[in-house]
Amino acid sequence: MSTLAEVITFPVSPLPTFRKRDESMPHAPFRTHGLSQEEKKLALRNALRYFPPNVHEELSQEFAEELNQFGHIYMYRFMPTMELRAYPIDQYPAKSKQGAAIMLMIMNNLDSKVAQFPQELVTYGGNGQVFSNWAQFRLTMKYLSELDEDQTLVMYSGHPCGLFPSSPIAPRLVITNGMMIPKYSTSENYDRLFGLGVTMYGQMTAGSYCYIGPQGIVHGTTLTVLNAGRRYLKLDSLKGIAFLTSGLGGMSGAQAKAATICGCVGIVAEVSYDALKKRFDQGWLLEITDDLDKLMERIREAKAKQESTSIGFHGNIVAIWERLVEEYNNTGELLVELGSDQTSCHCPFSGGYYPVQLTYKEANELLAENPEKFRELVKDSLRRQVLAINALADKGLFFWDYGNAFLLEARRAGADVTKLGDLTGLLFRYPSYVQDIMGDIFSLGFGPFRWICASGKAEDLEKTDKIAVSVLENILSEGLDPSVKQQYEDNLHWIREAGKNNLVVGSQARILYADQRARAAIAIAFNKAIKNKEISDCIIVSRDHHDVSGTDSPFRETSNVYDGSAFTADMAVQNFVGDAIRGATWVALHNGGGVGWGEVMNGGFGLVLDGTAEAEKKADSMLNWDVANGVARRSWSGNNYAKATIQREMERNPRLKVTVPSNVESEDILDKAFSDVHVNGLN
Repeated sequence: MSTLAEVITFPVSPLPTFRKRDESMPHAPFRTHGLSQEEKKLALRNALRYFPPNVHEELSQEFAEELNQFGHIYMYRFMPTMELRAYPIDQYPAKSKQGAAIMLMIMNNLDSKVAQFPQELVTYGGNGQVFSNWAQFRLTMKYLSELDEDQTLVMYSGHPCGLFPSSPIAPRLVITNGMMIPKYSTSENYDRLFGLGVTMYGQMTAGSYCYIGPQGIVHGTTLTVLNAGRRYLKLDSLKGIAFLTSGLGGMSGAQAKAATICGCVGIVAEVSYDALKKRFDQGWLLEITDDLDKLMERIREAKAKQESTSIGFHGNIVAIWERLVEEYNNTGELLVELGSDQTSCHCPFSGGYYPVQLTYKEANELLAENPEKFRELVKDSLRRQVLAINALADKGLFFWDYGNAFLLEARRAGADVTKLGDLTGLLFRYPSYVQDIMGDIFSLGFGPFRWICASGKAEDLEKTDKIAVSVLENILSEGLDPSVKQQYEDNLHWIREAGKNNLVVGSQARILYADQRARAAIAIAFNKAIKNKEISDCIIVSRDHHDVSGTDSPFRETSNVYDGSAFTADMAVQNFVGDAIRGATWVALHNGGGVGWGEVMNGGFGLVLDGTAEAEKKADSMLNWDVANGVARRSWSGNNYAKATIQREMERNPRLKVTVPSNVESEDILDKAFSDVHVNGLN
């Protein structure tokens, strides 16, 4: 029986026994790198440099075969034989608690119950890599086991550059993923450079080691569905309402659970039976069918009985949308009132979106053999999907974009999704869940805060839930501005019910939308509980990169920034640096995430709370900055909610001094200024 010591070895003398990938597990589609013969040799040379010359001849043949067969060199031979999962932190063979905590988080990201394609080191999103190959995993774990409190491990897009002397106040780990000279940050260059093994797409929390399974977005998805019903259907209860979407592979797995929490009838299409079955076995999906006729019957029955359920359809989402149009044309009955999409449309031509014209198996074969034909079928499928959605929207369906680049890629494919009269290139016919449904939640400073109990004990997680409840109750009792009071009440209800919803997949973790004040207060309360032995071991606090300050993304997180700065990325970069200098245990900065490589800049962090006074100081400083930075930027862009929020924070903390904008009170001033210039001939 293997022990955790296996993962910190880098075996080359002798080499591990040759292994192929396990075909009983789900695997990533073929990676279309487009490498020339000379570039393939370069990719092989790049892979072999991890190993001494005496094993190059043996490894070169199998690595070349992997590149030809799978489109990437994964180094399957070096996969650990032991089960990868989040073991209790005291079981990791590491010099420091911080190193052990990072090891725990990495192994959680690669847990087969958590990861989408674990043997290709993909956590979620179709191509969200933790590492590019298994040699990188082995070497990183070895370095982390040796890491002490005056060293920092530096990671270049999955590659462990090395341990460098630093200081106890510096981060123990600094990660960058996909950093590019801006002109060259294109999807075509990504495919080539990933094939060469010199960059990777870390998604958001895959490459930053902060993923907590589908629970990571279930709170936000629940709020989105509820608010869609409140805002657009004018309903406080979603009983008898049907919500149709797609995707169950990674983060999208949260949709089925969110539907049942909201009390509606959730229908989620998924082309991969492995992904569908995983969510069913985990209890996140309640029913499965592959028969469209039976699905229509079941939707009608569940709506009539006002059931709260989630139905997984094994098949293509386009088939459901087109069938719903047919049902409406035949009966006049709109069977679905709410709709969205969570396919991995940030990489639609690399297996993130599957064309309706082919089966899943046929599509994967075509992707490997004729990627250009695959691309054309995907574009046609996107156009067909939008055509059906548009037809139903004209009859009363409310559809929104869930930040996965669906509308962006549909528009690029020629579908009719652009908002009439838009000249900015930012607006679509359908709203964004961030911009229009979640409203100004980020501008108010609320976002997806997370924590992980490193002991692995469910009882520790239960204690943290109670601590968080107490903190929120105390803040509420002090009185709050009406603009944030409802958020606090919703979040308090969420955390009180969290344990009952069986959200844990992988590590003992929790998600809670919280603002600056609550995050810092909760973290400090956790730290005191650890100090007082009420919680048995350290807690790792983190967040999704999809947050107040963590992400610059003009079609998602910053889609409601209207001062012309939506395509700038100062906020995310400043956040990465600011977290690092204020005490984060590790920090990450990524090109890409959510809506695709070259489309977004985002970052995240991990902070280990160990009960010390130093940990409390770091939590207070870093968590306050981590939110205030984004609120300040949103305030300067002209968002009045953010302006009011940052002004309240300045009153609460006199040391915080933020530049706030003076709003132009009348458009006439602007019109007159240019009118006068024209009349007087000024320049």
